[in-house]
Amino acid sequence: MKSLPTLAALLLSAALPWLAHADGCPEVTVDGYKAPDYGCLSQQMGNATNAAKAAKKNREAQDISIEKRLPNALGLSTPAATGVRMGNTFGTSVKPQRP
Repeated sequence: MKSLPTLAALLLSAALPWLAHADGCPEVTVDGYKAPDYGCLSQQMGNATNAAKAAKKNREAQDISIEKRLPNALGLSTPAATGVRMGNTFGTSVKPQRP
């Protein structure tokens, strides 16, 4: 009874190398650890036209002019951040509640 799971595990481990290369991506073994080629797998999963559209949208989102950027993206203090830092002394003292 115990030999059945062992036999199934043995057959599965024998079939894994053929299953791993069925998708066409190489698999590298270094010191007993298998590392698949994630670049190849990503190309197979993605659509090239969608990837180009996404890359274009990412570039457009990063090209915001400095006048339209949020103050905290520029390293400036905002009233909300100052209120959190000053705590209950906001507007009444120059010493912050939190450093």
